[in-house]
Order: sequence, then structure tokens, then C-alpha cells
Amino acid sequence: MEIKVVFDPDRVTGQRDERIYGHFIEHFHNQIYGGIFNPGSPLSDEHGFRTDVLEAWKRIRPPVVRWPGGCFVSAYHWKDGVGPERQPHFDKAWRVEDTNEFGTDEFIALCRKLGTAPYICTNAGTGTPEEMSDWVEYCNLRTEGKWAKLRMANGHAEPHNVTYWSIGNENYLPGEMGAKTPEEWGRFVRESAKMMKRVDPSIELFAASVADLDWNIHLLREAGPFLDWLSIHGYWDPLWQDNRLSDYETCMLYTTRIENQIQTTRHILGVMGYLGKIRVAFDEWNLRGWHHPNVNTATDPKDYIGTRDLNDLDDSYTMADALFSACFLNLCLKHSDLVGMANYAPSVNTRGLIRTHENGIVLRPAYHVFDMYVNGLGDRVIDSWIAGNPSLSVRHGEASADIPVLDCSATLAGDSGEVRLSLINRHPEKAVKLRLQSRDGREAVKSWISLAADSKDAYNDKDNPERVRPVPIDGTLRNGGPVIELAPHSVNIIGM
Repeated sequence: MEIKVVFDPDRVTGQRDERIYGHFIEHFHNQIYGGIFNPGSPLSDEHGFRTDVLEAWKRIRPPVVRWPGGCFVSAYHWKDGVGPERQPHFDKAWRVEDTNEFGTDEFIALCRKLGTAPYICTNAGTGTPEEMSDWVEYCNLRTEGKWAKLRMANGHAEPHNVTYWSIGNENYLPGEMGAKTPEEWGRFVRESAKMMKRVDPSIELFAASVADLDWNIHLLREAGPFLDWLSIHGYWDPLWQDNRLSDYETCMLYTTRIENQIQTTRHILGVMGYLGKIRVAFDEWNLRGWHHPNVNTATDPKDYIGTRDLNDLDDSYTMADALFSACFLNLCLKHSDLVGMANYAPSVNTRGLIRTHENGIVLRPAYHVFDMYVNGLGDRVIDSWIAGNPSLSVRHGEASADIPVLDCSATLAGDSGEVRLSLINRHPEKAVKLRLQSRDGREAVKSWISLAADSKDAYNDKDNPERVRPVPIDGTLRNGGPVIELAPHSVNIIGM
């Protein structure tokens, strides 16, 4: 059977929300200090921000950045991180001392340099509803009250105007500071939301959630009328304790497990009467879970801090990460009516798109996926499907599963009406030949950018920074429509 990718430019199924290309940074290891913010580096500007990081980050046009956590936020008190007199605090989440040198005003300065919207996650662990609402006062009130006046005294006469605020992080997990039962969580979110929206009714509120019926029944019954978003997270290769990364084929199997959380949350919102009223923000996501072993047990810092350096090994970030990221973004496009925001976790260092070193940066393969999607795809999602999609057998533990080799999404770009296709070949070794078939008869391939490599395990590092990079492809075969060949383990953006 001939393989066909069929698309219908006349059937628009959704509107891409650019916020699915969002980002996230946390006070974990070297993401902030020594990453984005490094006042001692000759590569930093007068405010301490790494200019090479900013330049690379701006190239992928981040629409929103979430901060300061993550688990960090569940014992973080924002008032310690503003003003001229700052005392270090012991971060109980990650068991390190944080200088408080990077706080709210520095985060806002970063967002302005990037041209992005700030998204603040609040302390729903050791914090209180009043502390959260005070933070809204500091950021959003013009002159009223002592917190707005404190912001002004700190040199910021105009409000920061932060629209996006999350109540909590992962308070459903027993290991989170201030973990709560579903019953406790619903009431806590309700009271926090009431106070925060009393300060500024225009803000959009998120609440920490999980694709679980019991959790959301209590959350939505108690706080649903106050909420605009449910915040859910996803890391599919869990490496918290053991840094044995899954191989390429297993990661391709994980791409077929992304959709379950979206669909489960969709059904819960529908049953509770909030479908179309509350949207989903995948505001932490990555293929790989962060490695932070022994954080609750070890007494020697080398056993729980030194091990975190393993997150920054460049050879960990391969074509598997790139293809997983592309498949994730394709699903966000497919479910564009529900998923309105997604935040890659994190953006810099650890499992990030960008890694810093003392002389520059490395752009990991997944960075190029963001570049291709942000700057190459359109904003209207159209119907598309694959006929005759071959399968790949993947072994996982004692079992095996057949997964589809090809994945696709289709969009229309701007006023031009040009179709932009995202085509992914998951096969680790084999190229796939297929025919592009448009329901309106278009045949001309106008552009083709491909992210491929000489190996499924290829990666970039400071000695070979462009081993994996997007390249233009020329030459399509004509035979009653364009026939193209996708390289193995590749992500492709094709314009027609």
C-alpha cells in the first residue's frame, strides 16, 4: 500500500495558540545562577544576563516564561527576593543555599529583554493565600497599598502587569513541600483565588492539577469558577534517582503516551461542565525527568548536589529528544481547542534546550525543533492524516509494542494560505518514501527544512556544535503529486 499524507486546506480544525511554545526556568542547580544570570561572566550584560543565552532564546520567540518553580517555589517566600537588602535562604526543596540575588524584579527584567510574558508560580506549600495575593499587589497594583509602594521604592514606578499566576506546583505529590489531599487542595485553591482576584480581577489563574478524577472533582467543585487553566506536567523518561536514559526506540514509544493525559483531562472537564471554559497548560514538560537523587536521604552534598551535573552531559540529548519534542508539539496542535499553553522544562541547562559553558553555549537538538516550529509553521491547524502508515516494533521490558512510524500535523501560514506540514519519521534506520496529497490539488513544494543526523544518537557539544542542525532539502519527485523521502529519525517542515 502506498503511504500518503493527506491534508485538506479547506478544513480548518483549530487555531494554534503560540503559548504552546512557552518556557520554564527554576532555581535548580545552574539554570538561573551560572546559566541565565551570571554577573561575573564577561559574556553577561550590565544587568548580569548572559547575552549569548538571550540571543539564542529570542530567536525562538518565547511567548511566555514560567518561574520560579517547580518544587523550589513550594518553600520560597518572594518578599525575601526584592529590594536592596537580601539575605540568602536555604532552599528546602533542593537543599542548597539560594542568594536571593535573582528575584521578582530580575525575572521581570529578563522577560522584558526577551519580549515575553511573565508567568509566576506561587508558593502553595509553606505559603498562604495572603502571601500570594501580596505578590499580585507588588506586581500589578499601580500605587495602592504597601506592596505596590514597595515596588515603587525599589525603583519600579510602573506596575509589572503580570497576567499569568499559578496557585502551586505539584501539591498532589507526597514529596512536595506542603502536599495536600484532594479535599484540602480544592479549599486552599478557592481561598487563594478569591484573594488574588480581589487584588486584580484581570489576572488568569492556574491551579496545580493532574489527570486524575478524584483530584479534579474536588478542585473544580471548590475553585472552578475562579480558574482559567489547569496546570498539568509530564516527564516520560523518569530519571529522578537513576540516570540510565531510555534508548531511542523506547523514547519513540513514549511519544504514543503523551495524548492520554490530554484526553483524560478533557473528559474530566467535560463531565464537570468546564470544557470550553478552562484550558490546559502543560506548564512543565520534557522527555527526560530531571536527575536529583537522594535529596531526602543523603548527608554528603556530593551525593545529592554533585550528581546533578549529570543533567548537563551533552551526549544525553540526541535525536530522541528532538523527535519526542516534535511529536509533543504536534499533539498540542491537534488539541488546540484545549491545550493553550505548554512550557518546556527547563529552557537553559539541566535538561534544557540551551546549555551554557564558560565560553559560550550549545544548542541541543530539541532547540532546533522549536526554531522550526515557531518560525516555520502556520497558525491555523488543518485536517491531516496518514494513509498506509507503517509500524515499528519496539521492545519495552518484557513486552513489545507496534508504534506508527510517521507522525504529522498541518497548518496554514498567515494570509498567504501556504500549507506548512510537519512530518516526522520515527524509524531509527530507514528512510520512508511517501506521497503528499492535498485535497485542493496543490502539488508544488515551495520549501523543505529537515532536522536529521548521521545517527539516531547524534548530539551537539561545544566541540561539534552543529552536528545536529536544520538544513534545506531540494529536489522533489513528481508522479501525479509530490513524492518525497524522509530521512530516518528526522523532523521536517515542508511548505506547499
